[in-house]
Amino acid sequence: MKKLKPIVVLLSAVLLVAATILGTVAYLTDTSEVVNTFTVGNVKIKLDESVVDKNGNPTGGRDEKGNEYHLVPGQSYTKDPMVTVLKGSEETYVRMIVTLNCSKELDAIFAPNGAVLTDIFVGFDNTKWTYIGVTRDDAANTVSYEFRYYTSVKPAADADLELEPLFNSIKVPTFITGEQLETIKDLEISVEAHAIQASGFDNAAAAWAAFTK
Repeated sequence: MKKLKPIVVLLSAVLLVAATILGTVAYLTDTSEVVNTFTVGNVKIKLDESVVDKNGNPTGGRDEKGNEYHLVPGQSYTKDPMVTVLKGSEETYVRMIVTLNCSKELDAIFAPNGAVLTDIFVGFDNTKWTYIGVTRDDAANTVSYEFRYYTSVKPAADADLELEPLFNSIKVPTFITGEQLETIKDLEISVEAHAIQASGFDNAAAAWAAFTK
């Protein structure tokens, strides 16, 4: 077996700005990722996670910059992406998009059924976050999973509202070999948080359809 090399998993920082216009109405939306927060109208969110060392042990505090991990088979690493809806925001729907690169390599490791979220992410609560579906981009070799918060939320005028983390940690299955880890040495996990006003929509599905447009 080859000597395990450091495997880096990043919570990537790519600003995505999204504002939806239908007719003459501009909906209030916000998108948050590590490092960057962009606000449109009066819907404001942030996304952060616990600060950890490369072994996944918390070192104190939370940060929007993301972490790096040295992965070893059988080990678990704290990773708890959490959305906060900032005080004074309108009632809003919230979702998270989790994107992994090295999609083909992960599917090969987890053959014959491919990579399954429950094999990687620990602590996912389906009573708080609803799994919507998966999107694959073969050209980019990525796979993206969409999760929506189970209800619309509205923070108080003078207090932020913290939602439950999407999951609490990531776990490297014990069956993964050094050779297989080598194939995903450039693995990245990117988490995006989106928000859109609830007002003006019959339900969350209608709101996210407008957000996408």
